[in-house]
Amino acid sequence: MAARKAPAKDKLIAAAVKVVREKGFNATSVDELCAEAGVTKGAFFHHFPTKVDLGIAAADAWKVHANDLFGSAPYMDHEDPFDRLLGYLEFRRDMLDGPVAEFTCLVGTMVQESYDTLPALRAACHASIWGHALTLVDDIEAARERHGVTGDWTAESLALHTQAVLQGAFILAKADNGGGAARDTANHLIRYVRMLFNLPPVPME
Repeated sequence: MAARKAPAKDKLIAAAVKVVREKGFNATSVDELCAEAGVTKGAFFHHFPTKVDLGIAAADAWKVHANDLFGSAPYMDHEDPFDRLLGYLEFRRDMLDGPVAEFTCLVGTMVQESYDTLPALRAACHASIWGHALTLVDDIEAARERHGVTGDWTAESLALHTQAVLQGAFILAKADNGGGAARDTANHLIRYVRMLFNLPPVPME
């Protein structure tokens, strides 16, 4: 039985994820998206009235992809919530390898270009970034309770801080056209989180 082809809408969303990460949102044209997806402009406008509508759909798909990727990662099998948090950060660090466009964040790229000019796209990026960050909150809170960690910070603020550092690491990678400085930044984040939980430093990869 022949494999079912992906519908044009899904092809366009996949094309947006790929091309926007390579070129940015504003520099990507509808013609380029259609060429990457292998569909006509008529098919594009049948599914998406504007490029912004496709960007919003791509941000939503990116959030689902992130939930699937990190929700099924090996570190999720750890019993200790702190080990899951640390495993998440190490997993993110280890992804900072290969071509920059293949590990940087779609929604981080789009929001840098759209935050003041395309409010609907900014809102979709906000939902994706905040939504992913908040998946860490329960483990951070449980880890604080389990390990007796106090301080004038909240689980949500630390979860958002991890994303601020990682998004900054992506910017460094783009500026440097490589992942070396980004990995160093992620390692500093791991050191910081270990310090918050009163754990000794360990050698970093």
